Amino acid sequence: MILINGKKADQISARDRGLHYGDGLFETIAVIEGEAVFWERHLQRLEKGCQRLSLPFPDPALLQREAQSLIKNEPRAVLKLIISRGEGGRGYAYPEPTRSTRLLMPYLWPDYPIQNWRQGVQVRFCDTRLARQPQLAGLKHLNRLEQVLARNEWRDANIAEGLMCDENGNVIEGTLSNLFMLHNGVLHTPDLSQCGVAGIMRERILELAHRQGIRIEIDNITKAQLLAADEVFLSNSLIGLWPVNSLQGRNFKIGNITRSLQNLINQDYPLIHV
Repeated sequence: MILINGKKADQISARDRGLHYGDGLFETIAVIEGEAVFWERHLQRLEKGCQRLSLPFPDPALLQREAQSLIKNEPRAVLKLIISRGEGGRGYAYPEPTRSTRLLMPYLWPDYPIQNWRQGVQVRFCDTRLARQPQLAGLKHLNRLEQVLARNEWRDANIAEGLMCDENGNVIEGTLSNLFMLHNGVLHTPDLSQCGVAGIMRERILELAHRQGIRIEIDNITKAQLLAADEVFLSNSLIGLWPVNSLQGRNFKIGNITRSLQNLINQDYPLIHV
């Protein structure tokens, strides 16, 4: 079942600005035993995005009621929440008044191989670059064409993810994940002030690392620095934490810090990592 503005439906208006311009935001939320994992964190990010884009933010209590009506009987699923600016005429100017469209849609849980968590994943660099735009940096906005192009650069089933760089050659993130690397005991993750998505799981991992007394650096990471790392891993709200075991011919060990953080994340995701 799909809810559009609180009603069961499977169609939106052809005039919706989300369709025309990607004018909106979305959240992808893990559902475990009928509960949306990190629901409050997702709503906080959504609200910040709405403020940045001057989008009306829906009533949080209404969103929660609608979400619960979709997921309450789901042992494990994915909930996608989309907020667009709604209908508008031709042209880029915001419609006045703005009546946003909210869409909630459940999906089946992705069938990721269990070895992705246990043995790590193979990744590659993508040729498609991320454009630097600080006004959109960090947001999970509806414009995902860069990721679409990057993900379709490979068809090798052995490669689980592709890493994307910005226009200056700094490694920013995966097509669907945030990136971390460990070097000499320091946890590094890319600076997302110019582009990239500030993931909910990225935020959680940084909190956990801080509690463990791990030194953290948020900075630019070059390809050469990444290839010289001791440990590398990826994160998002559905995969939790995947260690990287291989990147374009460079093999990485799955070290103690990666495993420690993964075990802590597993406490948030009791049904994902078995």
